[in-house]
Amino acid sequence: MRILIVNDDGINAPGLTVAEEIAAEVGGAGAEIWVVAPAVEKSGASHCVSYTVPMRVIEMGERRFAIEGYPADCAIAGIRDLMPARPDLLLSGVNRGHNVAEDAVYSGTVAGAKEGSIQGIKSISLSQYFSAREGDLFDAARVHGAEAVRKAMALPWKADTFYNINFPPCVASETKGFKLAPQGTRGGAFRVEAQVSPNNRKYLWLAHSGGNMGDAGPDADCALCAEGWVAMTPMRPDLTDHALLAEAQAAFGAAE
Repeated sequence: MRILIVNDDGINAPGLTVAEEIAAEVGGAGAEIWVVAPAVEKSGASHCVSYTVPMRVIEMGERRFAIEGYPADCAIAGIRDLMPARPDLLLSGVNRGHNVAEDAVYSGTVAGAKEGSIQGIKSISLSQYFSAREGDLFDAARVHGAEAVRKAMALPWKADTFYNINFPPCVASETKGFKLAPQGTRGGAFRVEAQVSPNNRKYLWLAHSGGNMGDAGPDADCALCAEGWVAMTPMRPDLTDHALLAEAQAAFGAAE
C-alpha cells in the first residue's frame, strides 16, 4: 500500500511521527510511506493554497519532503509531482488539537484530507483532542489510530468523500470506542483577546473557544469526542445545502 501523509503542524511536529506509526501498521510490511509536510506550522490555514507564489521543496530524506506552503499544497505536490505513482491512501495529521464542529472549517488538517478527496484519493484526517493530563498527549491516537483508519476504510465512500476522525482527551485505555457522528456546532470556534503593547499599540489575539457544547447536540462529533469516543465523520468538499436548494428552487419557481 502506498500512503501519503500530510499535516498542518509542520514537518517537525510530534503528531507526524504518530501518523507514520499508524500508516506503517495499516500498510503492513510492504507499505510505502511518503511524508510531505509544511516546513513551518500552518495551523488554521484551512484550504489555502500557494496560488500566487512558488513553493520551495526541501528533501529531508527518502520519501520525506518539507514544502514552503500549506497543507493543501502538500497534498497536491505529493500526488501531482513528488510521488512516482498516486497513493492508495492519504492521511492528514495527527493534529495536536481536535478538529470538530466549526474547527473543521478553519483546519489545515481537514483541508489536507479534503484536497486528497478532490484529487480522487481515499483520504482521512486525524486529530487528537487536547488534554490537561500528564503523559503522552497522543496516546489515544497512537493506540487506536490504525483501527480507526481501518474502520473508516471499510465504511461506504463516495468519489469525493473523506473521513474526519478525532481522538478523545483521555488515555487509550479509557477510550469508550468508535462512533459515527455528524459535524456539530458550538456557536463559534474563536474568541478575541486584546493586548496593549509596551509602546501603547493595540493588538488582537485569536484564542480558541470551545463555545457552548449545549448547542451541539449529544450525538455531534464535538460532544462524543469530549465524552471519550473516537468520533468519525464523513465529509465532502461540496458546500451545497442540497435540502435547502430544493426548497429554494420551489420557492423561486413559485415567485416567478
